[in-house]
Amino acid sequence: MASIESRRASRRQVLKGAGAIAAAGWIGAPAISRAQTGAIKIGVPTILSGRVAILGQTSVGGLKVVFDKFNEAGGINGRKIEMVVRDSKGAPQEAAKVTRDLINNDKCEIILDAEASSGAFAVQEVIREVGVLCLHSNSETSSLTADPKLHVPTAFRTARQGIHDAIGGGDYAAKIAKAKGLKKWATCSPDYAYGRSNTAEFMEYAKHFDGSIQVVEESWPKLFQPDYTEVVTKLLNAKADAMYSALWGGDLVAFIDQANLYGLFDKQASFMVNLGDYGVVDQVKQFPQGVYSGGRYNRTVPATKENEEWYQNYVKTQKHKPTNWSWENAVAAEFIVEALKKTNGDTNGKKMAEAIKGMTLKSQFGTKGTVTMRAEDNTLVDYIIGYGVSLSKDPFVKDFQASAWEPIFELEKQWKKKQGYIS
Repeated sequence: MASIESRRASRRQVLKGAGAIAAAGWIGAPAISRAQTGAIKIGVPTILSGRVAILGQTSVGGLKVVFDKFNEAGGINGRKIEMVVRDSKGAPQEAAKVTRDLINNDKCEIILDAEASSGAFAVQEVIREVGVLCLHSNSETSSLTADPKLHVPTAFRTARQGIHDAIGGGDYAAKIAKAKGLKKWATCSPDYAYGRSNTAEFMEYAKHFDGSIQVVEESWPKLFQPDYTEVVTKLLNAKADAMYSALWGGDLVAFIDQANLYGLFDKQASFMVNLGDYGVVDQVKQFPQGVYSGGRYNRTVPATKENEEWYQNYVKTQKHKPTNWSWENAVAAEFIVEALKKTNGDTNGKKMAEAIKGMTLKSQFGTKGTVTMRAEDNTLVDYIIGYGVSLSKDPFVKDFQASAWEPIFELEKQWKKKQGYIS
């Protein structure tokens, strides 16, 4: 294995005459020019192992649906897309290391960050230094793109954003709370940036729409926690009327299965923003009745020919059902393909970013048949948001109510001002 010093020397040769500075000899720099020949390599750091491996597996599936079609059509200027996928194991430090390796060693020209929020913030800082195009396709933590201090010009988000779900979900929950007298609430969400911010935002807007709501208990299990006995006991002792949870993937399945042993869902109403995913909703052993779930991905939402065709093609080609992460990554891939067309195949981070900023795509995942990459903060808008009642069998949701974007935009603006993100 080459020494650190020899690697530094090698990088100095690469950078000679480019006017760029490499950070500690490890991280690439914006001025590095890569030959615009051969395959277009796209690096994909994600989670492929452990209890939430479904995130990585279905993210890659969403990417393949789009990139395979692009390649079958001949690519652009004879160049096809090659994905280089790496497992971060859900560890932020590993996510940063993997991203650096994808750029420096695998010579990836674009990063498609399919990490959870815990890893996405680490990836963002790598992108800040290297300047390649990056699309965060899974991180829903609002501050990643809302906070101007975290802004990176070549980084975008195609994932849904927590504040959007919080406003739409808070409105939905408040209406049910008023109708059923659900005043005392408990929460149970993962103990990291996404879980804490998502939960705080949801409860803030539930209270905004129903001032009688109060939070009487908060539980913060760790990611991949094996035993939820203590958490369930706290929730039972709180004697809340309702519970909100932002647990996701295998963690949510494990929590529900364990909570069922204690009859938790018989004693309170439950709102679970991430229960709607295939691979989650259909994996729970004993499905609780009357649970409300957020709109993730469902073949019946929206109930259109285009959505059904996309679902059928996905299942046929990927051999598993799509999730929320599948559509978020498919949209990310579509932005990349359209940007490549605009730049005539030039993968320069600045040029690709200029092409994507403000771009609107025709999409079955949009409320009006389109989604837009909002220019002011590089984040996706106009995708479908809403809640419905979860079912244990296909179609797995009923009485789905889509949220309108106009009030979301207005309340999001007020939220940004309160956070000090805008004046």
